[in-house]
Amino acid sequence: MNILIANDDGVFAPGIQALAQALKPLGRVVIVAPESERSGFSSALTLDRPLRPIEVSPDIWAVNGTPADCVYLAMNGLFNFEFDLVVSGINSGANLGDDVLYSGTVGAAFEGRLMRQAAIAVSLAGSNVRSYNSPKDYAVAAKWVHDFIAKGIPILPERHILNINIPDVAQLKGAQVTYQGRRIQSKPITSQVDPRGRQVYWIGLAGEAVTDPKKNELNIQSDFFAVANGFVSITPIHMDATNYSILNHLQQQFLQT
Repeated sequence: MNILIANDDGVFAPGIQALAQALKPLGRVVIVAPESERSGFSSALTLDRPLRPIEVSPDIWAVNGTPADCVYLAMNGLFNFEFDLVVSGINSGANLGDDVLYSGTVGAAFEGRLMRQAAIAVSLAGSNVRSYNSPKDYAVAAKWVHDFIAKGIPILPERHILNINIPDVAQLKGAQVTYQGRRIQSKPITSQVDPRGRQVYWIGLAGEAVTDPKKNELNIQSDFFAVANGFVSITPIHMDATNYSILNHLQQQFLQT
């Protein structure tokens, strides 16, 4: 099996290195990742300048572009062979609920959505006690990903990916299939004046997660709730954002006008 690994933390980030090491027993592993951090780029592609892939060591490529650029290049001519699976991560920090709209980790996985197997985005939520993940944390998380893939990835419809979030590995209880949760409204922007007297703004922090035990109609918990309670969340998400449940109602409204 040929496995393509990308991320949004950069080609030398500890999460991607741990993941590559853990997946090597499953086949050929090739890293194609941004040369530096590109968090928050979602599925953006670079269209205003050329991209420059550089092989920094065998099967490890750095690209002066976005996470989605990396997967696009790897799947469309950078190599003379095809990949069987795309794994994006391991991201430093969770990508839960509304985060998937902005996440470069999820964006890279979505670029691989037409693979033979479902593409996977993997994030490590980490400990609430400290603000960083240690190499050991990433190694444990990467081993979980290896075992998950080795057992056989669940079959999904076309254009779907799996968004996987791993909680604090010291308290890992198991895994749950989850639905995409939501956050409360984002924090306000912060306004400052720079040393030259110009007004500048910082984007506000993400809103608080909704972690109440509310289940959906299928009796399934949210990704936020699962991770907050020590479970890996496995959420199937897809590109089609159409709200089919209101299509007929909306159509009827237009017919009446």
